[in-house]
Amino acid sequence: MCNLYSLRTGPAALRRAFGTVRDRTGNLPVLPAIFPDQMAPVVWNGAEGRELALMRWGIPGPKAFGEHPVTNVRNAASPHWRPWLGPAHRCLVPVTAFSEYADTKPRKTPVWFALDEDRPLFAFAGIWRPWTGVRGTKRENPDRVAEEHRLFSFLTTEANGIVGPVHPKAMPVLLTKPEEWAAWLEAPTPEALTLQRPLPDSAMREVARGARSDGAAPDAEPQT
Repeated sequence: MCNLYSLRTGPAALRRAFGTVRDRTGNLPVLPAIFPDQMAPVVWNGAEGRELALMRWGIPGPKAFGEHPVTNVRNAASPHWRPWLGPAHRCLVPVTAFSEYADTKPRKTPVWFALDEDRPLFAFAGIWRPWTGVRGTKRENPDRVAEEHRLFSFLTTEANGIVGPVHPKAMPVLLTKPEEWAAWLEAPTPEALTLQRPLPDSAMREVARGARSDGAAPDAEPQT
């Protein structure tokens, strides 16, 4: 289960890459470590076209399981997720590297994966939904007041030969090409779900181990 990723691409480069017509993220910094329940940028279909916006990571799961926030969606056929699989509720989650934890002793080791050592931009295949309730840290919401939120999660699939030795159960759905981004945002649901497949081994690699933030060199410049 992927519960940690990073985004080293700056907002101008994000807007160019995804062809957004509006940026609602403000002065977006480099994000070397994004964890569940944090705010993170996504690309979604707004009223005038693609928008870059901030949403919170983790959609509540089924009531039968306590509605705990779900960060990774494997079973897209589940009735719980089906309402959010149409084009209006699909999004792209910009990423430059993601982490899975190797089951080492005495503690698990974060292992970072990217398309290559330079960490070019790609996207997770995301879904989003509106939700009203209490989320965020006590600093963000000290009185624990129910508020309106936009929440996102992303789809997973079978692990490929790169991720599998670290996390054999699953890996995120990685979209690396503009035509895949367009299909995920716009195509009919059956066509869009054909993208729920592992990335070929040759298209990605392990890039770092051990740190709970992006494994890029400390002096690496963000992509602007």
